[in-house]
Amino acid sequence: MAESDETRPTPLGIYDRASAEKITSVEIIAITLSALWLLGAAIFFLTLPSETPEGEPGGIGSLRFVMTMLAVFMPVAMIWVAATAARSSRIMREESQRLQAAIDAIRHSYIVQNQSGKTVSEPSVAQKLDEIAAAQRKTETALATFTSTRHAAPMRPAPEAQAASGEEQTALPLGTSAEDMAPAITREDFIRAINFPETVDDTAGFNALRKALKDHAASGLVQAAQDVLTLLSQDGIYMDDLNPDMARPDVWRMFAHGVRGRQIAALGGVRDRSSLALAAGRMREDPIFRDAVHHFLRRFDKSFAQFESEASDAEISELAGTRTARAFMLLGRVAGVFD
Repeated sequence: MAESDETRPTPLGIYDRASAEKITSVEIIAITLSALWLLGAAIFFLTLPSETPEGEPGGIGSLRFVMTMLAVFMPVAMIWVAATAARSSRIMREESQRLQAAIDAIRHSYIVQNQSGKTVSEPSVAQKLDEIAAAQRKTETALATFTSTRHAAPMRPAPEAQAASGEEQTALPLGTSAEDMAPAITREDFIRAINFPETVDDTAGFNALRKALKDHAASGLVQAAQDVLTLLSQDGIYMDDLNPDMARPDVWRMFAHGVRGRQIAALGGVRDRSSLALAAGRMREDPIFRDAVHHFLRRFDKSFAQFESEASDAEISELAGTRTARAFMLLGRVAGVFD
């Protein structure tokens, strides 16, 4: 069966076409008005006396003829201009109605697809963003393979040189654990450990992380930092996305010496409003997250105080750029450490 001239099938269903009328009511009215005007003009000029005044120049007669033609045909032209404008307006209204119907059909189709469990393919840009986010989460996921008990012992300084050969080693008392016998972590490894491995192939980063997990004080900070970084990642907050304003080493030293409030406000260099808002909202609503944040801030305060006593300004600046330090800047502002 042949399709109607007024409709044609489309992917969205039946799409109404404009009617194929060649002569509409607008044209009929225009023709009627034109005929009436021409008839009236003809009657007027036929009944007008044809006498020409004597002594009138020849140019006046030509001008009179031109003016007569304008008086006759100008109104007809205006009638058809108005008719054309009216028809164009009607066509535009019909096209607008059909376009609105097509948009409604697209919206309805989209809703039906979502309700039936069909997923719409994501743009390639969104897929690449998801891949980048997955790569950032891969490092934090790899940290889950490391487990260690949490102790509150202070960070030990680097070991001194061994005594001269031949000197007897002092006996260790009973109950000394293997962790107590392990050498203290160096400042370089400590900085690398709290920054966490860059990738799954970062051998040096994982080695530093293993050393930190065997150190009493460092392991406590690493575990607390890992907890808050994992919780923050659940809200899409990653330290690599933050670009905080870095404070001078002397401000960090003031913090290590117990100064709080506006004097060390420069440490809260994170300005990302979305991350601050998400973290603040979760602090209010999630008690587990709130406890983890306060535990992390206490660990960072204690560990940094030990670190600052022996670190140079360059090492403090390097530590300030780690993921753990950025988490401290973000959560410190949320918790009001710098108020």
